[in-house]
Amino acid sequence: MNWEMYLRLCAAVFLQFAIWGSWSPVLAARLFGPLGFTGKQVGWTYGTMYLGCIVAPLIGGLLTDRWVATQWFLAGAHLVGGVLLLVAARQTRFRNLFLVMCGYALAFAPTLPLLNSLVFRHLAEARTTFFSVSVWGVVAWVLAGWGLTAWRKAKGAGDGSDCLKLAGVLSLALAVYCLFLPHTPPPETPGEALPFIKAFGLLSDANFLVFIIVAFLVATQLQFYFLGTAPFLGELGVAGKNMPAVMSIAQSAQVAATVFVAFYEKEVLGALGFRWTLALGVALWGLLYAVYALGRPTGLVLAAQSLHGLAYAFFIGIGFIYVNQAAAADFKASAQALLTVSLFGFGFFLGTQFTGVVMDAFKAEGKFRWRPIFLLPCIVTLASALLFAALFRG
Repeated sequence: MNWEMYLRLCAAVFLQFAIWGSWSPVLAARLFGPLGFTGKQVGWTYGTMYLGCIVAPLIGGLLTDRWVATQWFLAGAHLVGGVLLLVAARQTRFRNLFLVMCGYALAFAPTLPLLNSLVFRHLAEARTTFFSVSVWGVVAWVLAGWGLTAWRKAKGAGDGSDCLKLAGVLSLALAVYCLFLPHTPPPETPGEALPFIKAFGLLSDANFLVFIIVAFLVATQLQFYFLGTAPFLGELGVAGKNMPAVMSIAQSAQVAATVFVAFYEKEVLGALGFRWTLALGVALWGLLYAVYALGRPTGLVLAAQSLHGLAYAFFIGIGFIYVNQAAAADFKASAQALLTVSLFGFGFFLGTQFTGVVMDAFKAEGKFRWRPIFLLPCIVTLASALLFAALFRG
């Protein structure tokens, strides 16, 4: 292993997901609580990120596949994003926060597929695997939660804006660090067609089309986890100051799964193939929602957090590898962007709106009816797992 290259890639992945992990799991508690937003308003606030993922990744993929070095694009995006996160921490009205988060989403969204693309470009030089690098993103998500919990225990939970402030500082740090990432210019022979047009051409392959459709369906249901878990656990008695650490159980399991796959990637894919590995990931989310719908005992609900981490590793982590293998060298960044648009873009955006509407529909006298709320994504994700297993032949 080339340790210098490996550590450079790992540090970038670590900071990338420390940013996201600082605010995404716990911001809903601030919005529902101190700010008093409705479920629909919370859905739109989170939806800004996913609106950004519909447009920005394809533009970023086009620029870096044709004209701009990836590390320079990442530095500029995180600089703008860091400033906007610090501004967002000061907003208390829905309209103002929504506009600021829209701007942040346009800056952050393209960095997700582009960092993946940069890592894949330099894996051979680092002499390692994608999972051995990506595991540090999961570690970062866990440590961000623990760090925020420690801060709140020492200083108090306050109004919950500290999650955005932490994310803003980390984003500015990553902007500087990106300047020192390995040089990653566009391919020397980009080809005649625009890269994102070639990426869309992958949809003519039946297996790839099934994967993208199921990724979209799964993403629409994941918002029940991201938006519902914090208030759900709060009603079960988990204190707000402990929420980030409790929710990091999922990422701890993801670390374990990612480390396992990092060492046994060939064996896992050799035994299960993409078909059953990806289907297993989707089914685990269905099991998580089934436990949530039961709602007790509390210990089982808390332990079920680990299912999200396992599912994320087996479906989304392996999914990135599948897309990288499916795409040719001159449009790999755009292919990763296509997955981001389907998953984090259309899927997550429509999911936030759907989740917000469902949560409002099953709310009475300030209390959520969690069983019907979580039964719906349970049914959809389990059906998606069966659909994928039946139709995917990769």
